[in-house]
Amino acid sequence: MTFSRPLLLRALLALVGSLCLGLLALSGAAQEPYWADLQPRSALVERGGSLWLNCSTNCPRPERGGLETSLRRNGTQRGLRWLARQLVDIREPEAHPICFFRCARRTLQARGTILTYQRPDRVELEPLPAWLPVGDNFTLSCRVPGAGPRSSLSITLLRGAQELSRRRFPGESPRARGAMATYTATARKEDHRANFSCLAELDLRPHGLGLLQNSSTPQELHTFALAPGPPSLKFPRLLEFGREQLVSCEMDKLFPADEAHIQLALGSQMLSPRILLDGDNLRATATLTVKEEEVEDEGDQELTCTVTLGGQNRKAQGNLTVYSFPQPNLTTSEPSVREGTLVNVTCEARAGAQVRLDGAPEPPPGEPAWLTLTASEEDDERVFTCEALLEVKGEILRRNRSLELQVLYGPRLDEAGCPGNWTWLEGMESTLQCWAPGNPAPVVECTRPEGGPAIPLGLPLPISRDHAGTYQCTASNLVGRTTKDVTVVVEYAPSFGEAGCPGAWTWVKGSDHRFSCEADGNPEPEVLCARAGNLSREEPLPASGGSPLGHAPAPGLYRCQATNSRGSASKTVTVRAEAPPQMDEASCPSHQTWLEGARAPALTCEAQGNPPPRVQCSREGPQRPEQPSVSRADAGTFHCVATNSHGSDSRMVTIGVEYRPLVAELVAVPPGRVKPGGNFTLTCRAEGSPPAQYSWRTPPGASNIGLSGNNSTLSVAGALGSHGGVYECAATNPHGSHALQITVHVAGPWLWIVVGGVAGGALLLAGLGGLSYYLQSTACKKGEYNVQEAESSGEAVCLNGSGAGAGGGTAGTAGTGAEAEGGGAEVYSIQLTST
Repeated sequence: MTFSRPLLLRALLALVGSLCLGLLALSGAAQEPYWADLQPRSALVERGGSLWLNCSTNCPRPERGGLETSLRRNGTQRGLRWLARQLVDIREPEAHPICFFRCARRTLQARGTILTYQRPDRVELEPLPAWLPVGDNFTLSCRVPGAGPRSSLSITLLRGAQELSRRRFPGESPRARGAMATYTATARKEDHRANFSCLAELDLRPHGLGLLQNSSTPQELHTFALAPGPPSLKFPRLLEFGREQLVSCEMDKLFPADEAHIQLALGSQMLSPRILLDGDNLRATATLTVKEEEVEDEGDQELTCTVTLGGQNRKAQGNLTVYSFPQPNLTTSEPSVREGTLVNVTCEARAGAQVRLDGAPEPPPGEPAWLTLTASEEDDERVFTCEALLEVKGEILRRNRSLELQVLYGPRLDEAGCPGNWTWLEGMESTLQCWAPGNPAPVVECTRPEGGPAIPLGLPLPISRDHAGTYQCTASNLVGRTTKDVTVVVEYAPSFGEAGCPGAWTWVKGSDHRFSCEADGNPEPEVLCARAGNLSREEPLPASGGSPLGHAPAPGLYRCQATNSRGSASKTVTVRAEAPPQMDEASCPSHQTWLEGARAPALTCEAQGNPPPRVQCSREGPQRPEQPSVSRADAGTFHCVATNSHGSDSRMVTIGVEYRPLVAELVAVPPGRVKPGGNFTLTCRAEGSPPAQYSWRTPPGASNIGLSGNNSTLSVAGALGSHGGVYECAATNPHGSHALQITVHVAGPWLWIVVGGVAGGALLLAGLGGLSYYLQSTACKKGEYNVQEAESSGEAVCLNGSGAGAGGGTAGTAGTGAEAEGGGAEVYSIQLTST
């Protein structure tokens, strides 16, 4: 192959171009730039802390390298292309270390930034004033020295947990340190004893370090409110030597009132007041007494009251006048005299006082007053009053003195002081009063001539009916003696006793009873008894005198009420009705039915009567052992006897046992094959209690079928081919059902055609039939199995057929007809059941 020159030249040029491009690419790779790196590039370190810096390069063989910084260094580690250096005691707010390497006649550099922070270790809140009036302004000033950087710092002024002010410092230089915040507020009552504090927060979370906090010591503020006016001072204008007077001082609109102080003083004498606090009101009360030896003379004294709160005072003062005014003198010639004696009475007082005596003329000022009288019984205990009047500071003062005259005379017992008849209520506390006028006071005694408990005079005593009777009262003193008869009558409310009104009555049905309920009381109570329950329908019973009842009362509760003028009493009487035992068809049915196979029940037989009778039932004839389930052998007659304390009753009970039906036999007449046009009958017999109801299932298409009255017999006249097949008899009662099947063969004309062809087969069938008969006759003899036990155990049941011929079948899902020839042959059928 040959190429032209121009084409070869163009190929060479393309190859050269490709090589040049490759060399250029290799050259670009070889000229990749070198760098220096510093880690960490940016760091935040606590003031005074330390930090490792790593300086590295990608230069294959750097000529030299280093780390420039003004910070203190502790140690250095080196490699070919790196070095690491520890910086210690870092205190500058901001530093910029430089990492450098010399590589290929060039200097490679990396610059970093190191910032320091300082915790808010000192948070200082300027002291608050000791007390501050409500409504005045005050300033909270907080200083946080040294903390920084200030751009990350915030200062919060707090009242308790409530934020009052928060100050931040955004945009501040990283070198800025320390800060101060102030807040001006107005003092309120709510601020009293409130804690104020300052919270400093250094937020380093943007740098990955967290939030640093510190608080100042809380300071408690005390605010107060004090009215500008003086307190209210109340005191008497006049004060007598030796007498007690109440003074009080009160001031309102105080806050906090419980921290205010109040003082009372009379001259230089400090009083000891009782302090009462009610909201913003403060009250002080004191008892003031001035003795004559404590002051030089009668005249004015200064009383002061001072209230102090929050370092400020409020003061009130006033003058009172002390004086002396003793009681006047009142005398008689003799304090105790007999009737007819002459008595002098005199009344006098201090100088300058005016005196007055009852019944005597008023004398001139400063003179005494006097009175003369002859003593009589009416003058006994007569009170004479001497009144003195004195003017002090324009006010009239009064003093009184009284004296009682004693006149001696003999006693007397009148109806007013010693009533002759008393009526009391038993159980109450009463006092026998028998007072006789006389002087000296007579001694009065009351005795009971006929005997019995005595009643002390003038003393309260619980009264009983034994205190009733006649008492002889005697009054005597030094002057004479007198007597009087006093009659005491004691009344009492009705009450029931168990002897007169028993709480429980018992009647036996058929007996004669009397109901009686009597009560004791004075006056004689009326007793009425009625049955408790529906009050609107209560019928009263004759309670008093034991009246007989016309009929036996219904059992239940009866309420007896006894009433007289002194009250009433009630008692609940319980009436119980008892009866001998009685059984009837409802409580003890004479015929009871059980179900075979069920759990053996208890014989249901109860009796009525009170007390509840005991019922026992026994079986007539031989006893059967107890079994867990019912069987037919449990049927029989039982004799039940009910007995209680009032007699007995008996009943005969017949137990019948019912059971589910069982088809005992199913036979065909004639047996074997049925000729066309012939007749056949199927008879079904079942055992069960109650008797079973019969039903049939016939082959499809079978017609002209007749049934007996109880459906136990099925008959066909003029059999057709459609009558051949399986017939099933089912027996049913309320406890279940059971079924057997039988097969009927109807022979047609085609049978004679094939008789010759199947002769050899007949011989084989005969042999098999003989073998089947042999097995059946040996394995299932007549009466060998019990039908009931076989069914309950799931075994095969052998049933004996009867008649001229029989067809046996299997009950259940399918059945096969068994043929037998000849009259009078025994036919057996096998039933397979499952439990």
